[in-house]
Amino acid sequence: MTQLPSSAEFAEHSHDHHHSDVSGGWLRAAVFGAMDGLVTNIALIAGVGGGGADRHVIILTATAGLVAGAFSMALGEFASVGTQNEAVANEVAVEREEIRRHPHAEQAELAEMYQEMGLSRPTAEAMAREVHADPELAVKVHVAQELGVDVDVQPSPWTAAISSFLCFAVGGLIPLIPFLLGHSSLALGLVVGAVGLFVVGALTSRFTTRSWFYSGVRQLMFGAIAAGATFLVGMLVGVTAA
Repeated sequence: MTQLPSSAEFAEHSHDHHHSDVSGGWLRAAVFGAMDGLVTNIALIAGVGGGGADRHVIILTATAGLVAGAFSMALGEFASVGTQNEAVANEVAVEREEIRRHPHAEQAELAEMYQEMGLSRPTAEAMAREVHADPELAVKVHVAQELGVDVDVQPSPWTAAISSFLCFAVGGLIPLIPFLLGHSSLALGLVVGAVGLFVVGALTSRFTTRSWFYSGVRQLMFGAIAAGATFLVGMLVGVTAA
């Protein structure tokens, strides 16, 4: 017989048992947007700065990159998440039709999946039979088992787009701050951008099992590679003064 938890244990479990929202569409879009904004504008500033551009050209280039990138990220996220949801809806329709046409075969298929998970044959067959007593529940369970998708918890295209837009804009603004404040030092702008990369990378560690230091250094190295490449291109091509 299963031992029921005490009221105190259940209350403690309910308080501690909390998961971050990893499927709502905002986390991936926010992290991607912030990192892309930082790396893109650090690289742009390094590229035009390495080519000899002055403060005004750097500000113009980075601002244009910020605006264009933020809208591009937002539109891309909206389209990609929306397309993903439409693809899931199509698969749900396919599964619903299969269950309507071949209910017994689909029930047997579900029982086999339960057995593959480690359940005994009688238990697997009993669970599959109970699930298929409700056709809509059967659709949800089959989609979850076969595609790994919860049809009731789909990411929002609007959430992904807005998160991406805002985070890209904030990330892209960070390396631009010294120039907007009147400084002309390329090194200062790159250092501020590097600090931003490390901080944002470290913050993402709270959603993972990685240490904050590892996450911060990893993002810093990614940004350094991009900035180094565009700085080299800027030096080779150069900026022709009007």
